[in-house]
Amino acid sequence: MTISVRKLTALAILGTVLVGCGGGGSDTSREGAAHAPGPSRAAGHPDATPSAPGASPGPSTRRPPTLAPGPGGLTPVFARGPKSAARVVALTFDADMTADQGPRAARGEHFDNPSLIGTLRRLKVPSTVFMTGRWAEEYPAQAKAIGNDPNFEIANHSYSHYSFKPDCYGLPVIRKRDQAADVRRAFDAFRKAGARNVVPYFRFPGGCYDDAALKSLAPAKVTAVQWDVVSGDAFAKDPDAVAEQVLAGVKPGSLVVMHCTRSAAPVTEQAIEKVVPQLRARGYRFVKVSELMADGLD
Repeated sequence: MTISVRKLTALAILGTVLVGCGGGGSDTSREGAAHAPGPSRAAGHPDATPSAPGASPGPSTRRPPTLAPGPGGLTPVFARGPKSAARVVALTFDADMTADQGPRAARGEHFDNPSLIGTLRRLKVPSTVFMTGRWAEEYPAQAKAIGNDPNFEIANHSYSHYSFKPDCYGLPVIRKRDQAADVRRAFDAFRKAGARNVVPYFRFPGGCYDDAALKSLAPAKVTAVQWDVVSGDAFAKDPDAVAEQVLAGVKPGSLVVMHCTRSAAPVTEQAIEKVVPQLRARGYRFVKVSELMADGLD
């Protein structure tokens, strides 16, 4: 039995930390825009150390691949590798924490999941963590450790985890004029924590966006990253159901959205223990988003 996106949406409205993450609500008409030419192509190499606006420079000057702006300079959107891709899959994990949830963390709620990160290391699964700036401020040592581990890259999930468009699973809405600054503030938080492997990718809170949001985000000079496989791990109680949903959805070039938040996605680690060996048995190789994007540019 799988957990439906509709059920996740209903649960999300209850106001928990993962409101809307992994659901729908996006305008995907611009996904897969053309890649911007230039030196950024080389950074898909596994030895490259990505950089991003506000990120501390790494040992390499090579930059991760990005997509060219869309019509009118709109922020480009990437949702999966090409359909002709080899058997590669990118697992991504949203590290969510909204700007006003400090008191909940102070009372003992865990918005982190260090055990999951440890399992990904043990299983040698390259992964991309979409982190909010507020999360990095709450857990700076973990942000630094993730952001300096070659197994991972950190991408931007906004500072506040507020929605970039109205009517997004009950999330507060950030004003258009403040959206690019919110993204830059998250990059600043990663830099302050000491994270180095930071890529210029952005995931909309709740996955919700429209052309107005893509326009407002343009000054931040990021590539928006969505997904084609919803794991169903948010609020899930059954790791087998989550694993089944991922295994049923993955195709060559897929991009999977999962979560790195103990309080609202408590069975993700157990699901990963099932998903990884089964996908490897099918011949899949795990890659970061930067490598998946680069694969589509060759």
